[in-house]
Amino acid sequence: PSAERLTEGRERLEDQGLRFAGIHSLSGEVYDEIMFGGEGADRQTEAIKELLRNMGVAGVPILGYQWNPRSRNVVFSTSHDRTLRGGATTREFDLGAIDDPEAPTDPDAPEYDEEAFWDRYEAFLEEVLPVAEEAGVRMALHPADPPTVPALEGIPRLMRSFETHKRAMDLVESDHHGLKLCLGCFSEMTDTDVLEVIEYFGERDEIVFVHFRDVVGTMPRFHETFVDEGNFDEYEVIQKLREVGFSGVVIPDHVPSMEGDTGWGHRARGWTVGYLQGLLKAVDAEHGL
Repeated sequence: PSAERLTEGRERLEDQGLRFAGIHSLSGEVYDEIMFGGEGADRQTEAIKELLRNMGVAGVPILGYQWNPRSRNVVFSTSHDRTLRGGATTREFDLGAIDDPEAPTDPDAPEYDEEAFWDRYEAFLEEVLPVAEEAGVRMALHPADPPTVPALEGIPRLMRSFETHKRAMDLVESDHHGLKLCLGCFSEMTDTDVLEVIEYFGERDEIVFVHFRDVVGTMPRFHETFVDEGNFDEYEVIQKLREVGFSGVVIPDHVPSMEGDTGWGHRARGWTVGYLQGLLKAVDAEHGL
């Protein structure tokens, strides 16, 4: 969008007492040529740089993005019919339900090299982060979902673990690059402590904003759930975010499908927002605020 359109959007929100905190994400079609080394890579890079400049002019401070290895930015799932309390349904992923998860869906597809993907990602950051810095916009990287596995459908999944996110943050030094910290994705990872993740990246001021979601189980099998009954202690997570000095945006991510809800999940999102507000009030009260 143009700077004028972004400014108009920001002003409309401000007229309603709201804040345009950022653009949530870039879809896969915006960067797939860059990631795969296609002919349109330069064109896509320039388009993202133009977006960053426009955001700077409009005063929109955050650009979330995914470096999702699936060509149309689809979250892998094996079911959306897992039943939760009250008859709500939710997404499930079971690696064992896929015959050969690392095999390409197209038998004629090329064999991809993970290090080549890392090289292209680093080159992308070297191009766009100086523009983000000049524009005053922070870029926020989202993890792969599901994580842990090195490849799905024959395509490398770079952002799959705590360690690969450390690598991503260290590739190009910049105060304008950090994480869209999806707690659900890190909760899905094998042998990963969400509190340790928050402490590590939070102390480096590399958490730009937070997706508040949780799951039951970890790779190779997990399902999403209401945020009060997943793997991690949600109260401890809010405490840890405060402890590391995070003061940014925390939003619901995926939510269960509740009876009588809309396609966007307004009832479930409303429930999640209310729960988060309660957590924040409780943590504030503990700190005398």
